[in-house]
Amino acid sequence: MNYEKLATRIIEENYLLSDAEALAILETPQQDLLKLLQASYQIRYHYYGNKVKLNMIINTKSGLCPENCGYCSQSIISKAPIEKYAMMKQEEIVEGARRASVVQAGTYCIVASGRGPANRELDIVVDAVKEIKAENPNMTVCACLGILKPEQAERLKEAGVDRYNHNLNTSENHHEHITTSHTYEDRVGTVEKVKNAGISPCSGVIIGMKESKEDVVQMAKSLRILDADSIPVNFLNAVDGTPLEGTKEVTPIYALRVLALFRMINPTKEIRVSGGREINLRSLQPFSLYAANSIFIGDYLTTSGQEESSDLQMLEDLGFEVDLEPLSKEPITTSCS
Repeated sequence: MNYEKLATRIIEENYLLSDAEALAILETPQQDLLKLLQASYQIRYHYYGNKVKLNMIINTKSGLCPENCGYCSQSIISKAPIEKYAMMKQEEIVEGARRASVVQAGTYCIVASGRGPANRELDIVVDAVKEIKAENPNMTVCACLGILKPEQAERLKEAGVDRYNHNLNTSENHHEHITTSHTYEDRVGTVEKVKNAGISPCSGVIIGMKESKEDVVQMAKSLRILDADSIPVNFLNAVDGTPLEGTKEVTPIYALRVLALFRMINPTKEIRVSGGREINLRSLQPFSLYAANSIFIGDYLTTSGQEESSDLQMLEDLGFEVDLEPLSKEPITTSCS
């Protein structure tokens, strides 16, 4: 495979990889890995230069979730010893946004466990977002509150929410092996609701949940069809006490191949190397940013992240620049059909 020519076709023609080409990328020989990363970087640089978006997450409600997602330490079937608490107060959420601003995180992600938000919980988020936007109009606010009703999406939009995250997590074919308390269509439907409300859609995946390479290809292509603006690529951190406890399928090199694939299939989109990057990519973390242009900084929902100073040092060492431009200044993307 001529990776450089493939990257040029993707940039110039918006070329969509065939399934065979996509699988070949996931099976790239080690001796060709740097060629693959260079091709990914060629695409990434074309749309985003050397800028990296920083995202910070706040877990505003922990545990207490009625869903049975096999990867999640907060689900009803999890036995993981995590902290559990009801919805935070408005002032705590606002203070989290201030902390995010201090570490140059341009996107602040407000996350709550559960199938979907109760009215009281939504009221707290709406009021918090209004206050955050009043203090820092340029901060991108992302909400992740589960399955939404159309009127809830409208309320979030009116409050100033810029982006809404609802991950597909896995392929349609593999979905029932991960959860049965909601459907794949439920997840797609929520993303469509936020798009209809005028909110930028964020949707991604978790790699390493015993899916096949064919499943990974379909995940990347499904997100292209869904037209998600931001695509977090998580790598399973198999928490003890969850059904996927002990699962270790992802090597650092395979993680890099996956990120390259997602960049090539979704060339104009924000590709974010997300949860589990520290334990799955390990010493190869810097290489991930030749395909991805976004990372989480700080801790995740129930697991610890890398020290913020280490991430900022990594970016400096790579010669990359923190992207503080507001959401409206992202590249204009072409239609992906």
